[in-house]
Amino acid sequence: MAVKVTSGAIATLVGQSLRGRTVEVCGLLLGRGELIERALPCANVHPDPARHFELDPAALIAAHKAARMGGPEVLGYFHSHPTGLAEPSAEDQACASGDGRIWAILAGMEIGWWRDAPDGFEQVRIAAVEALRAAAAPPAPPC
Repeated sequence: MAVKVTSGAIATLVGQSLRGRTVEVCGLLLGRGELIERALPCANVHPDPARHFELDPAALIAAHKAARMGGPEVLGYFHSHPTGLAEPSAEDQACASGDGRIWAILAGMEIGWWRDAPDGFEQVRIAAVEALRAAAAPPAPPC
């Protein structure tokens, strides 16, 4: 079964990847069930953003709080590999938790879609959809 992703979320990911040519960009994938409605860019607070990423903890906490209040759920994360491939790096593998969340890994115009599975990352199929449900969802917190 394919994970559905709105065309708007895909456009945001491509734009972020092109913006982050020298540093890793990162953010959250928000939605409901198996539908990613929005990609929310967040600050990369890692001390070496050219080679690593760390989501702004305040943004992550705010997104989980908004989800508890009826907003979109945190379905996963995205980050870029400015000089790498659109697949999990050794460091990504080491940080994996097996929580089932989706990771979108950006490399130039390419987006690799992965699920953080208990036995390591598994590539997932995606289906682009128009944002029909996203308009009715409560807004996500800003990063």
